[in-house]
Amino acid sequence: MTRSRKKVALNRPAAKGASKPAGVKPGRNATINDIARLASVSKKTVSRVINQSPLVQEATRARIQAVIDKFGYVPDPQARGLAFRRAFLIGLVYDNPNAQYIVNLMEGALEAVRNTEYEVVVHPCDRMKPDFIAGVRRFVERQKLRGVILMPPISENDDLTHALMAADCAYVRITYAQLDDPARMVISNDRLAVAEVANYLVSLGHRRIGYIAGPPGFRSAIERLAGFREALAARGVAFPSELIVEGGYTYESGVAGGEKLLALDPRPTAIFASNDEMAAGVYRVANKLGLAIPGDLSIVGFDDGPLAARLLPSMTTIRLPIRELGRLAANKILHPEAAGGHAMVTPLEPHLVIRDSCQPPAR
Repeated sequence: MTRSRKKVALNRPAAKGASKPAGVKPGRNATINDIARLASVSKKTVSRVINQSPLVQEATRARIQAVIDKFGYVPDPQARGLAFRRAFLIGLVYDNPNAQYIVNLMEGALEAVRNTEYEVVVHPCDRMKPDFIAGVRRFVERQKLRGVILMPPISENDDLTHALMAADCAYVRITYAQLDDPARMVISNDRLAVAEVANYLVSLGHRRIGYIAGPPGFRSAIERLAGFREALAARGVAFPSELIVEGGYTYESGVAGGEKLLALDPRPTAIFASNDEMAAGVYRVANKLGLAIPGDLSIVGFDDGPLAARLLPSMTTIRLPIRELGRLAANKILHPEAAGGHAMVTPLEPHLVIRDSCQPPAR
């Protein structure tokens, strides 16, 4: 994919009827230096107002905005990028099989840059290739990025972040554990979320619960399985290895995992798939086997993408605030001075959305 949307890139003429600021020659548009001088502030403060930084006092913001509006000033990201030796671009770098996750996270980043000078560009990569890190660095340097958002699982790669630091490129990791300086992280508490799933299924009476894990090498897969296992142990429910199968966060891997689990004797009365795509695959297997959902089999997913509510019956799932993760990560790059000393754990903690795909096991 290329740039996700177009923005105004060139200075427009001053609004009709607007006068030129003092000292501006006829035929030349007002510059950021003119706005700073007329508002009696620094150029950096004007830039903060343009990019909606929370660090500007409201009175100062209103004064600067009034000058901007009066003289019809529109920033020129190309010219300013040359001045700063950085483009007004934020990169979104990923190697993730879950397309809906990528789209939702990108929408959150786009929400953060709306009405600023910035745009978002995306860069798919393959972490298994030997030149993976060099390729990301080339992308960063070619585009002169202001910063990059790293999605899991590549967000867990320290060699990659070291390469970005060497390229003088800011980055923010979206991940599930504290791996870096808090100002460079946005964390989602997946252990707590999957514990809620385990407790819910046990409260319904399920004692033989199948689990489809994420792919090896994904920190999310590790965190979710650990949280589920710990919650079942705390409730005194057995969780033998035969009830755990490996998935790949894809529909096809959910089908394969569902076939393995539902071939067991006795089969599980409930299955938790650690994302919605895999859970939808289990729906297909249950349907082929003539099993009623939830009469014969309860199913829970994770993510709460559009798919979950559209299945029949609608699927109980964990709602992960993916857009919010993207928005918070982009804001950390836009406003590094406001990131604070603590990692941003999204205020919208993942939580269980109960729909129609679960009930007590048949007797």
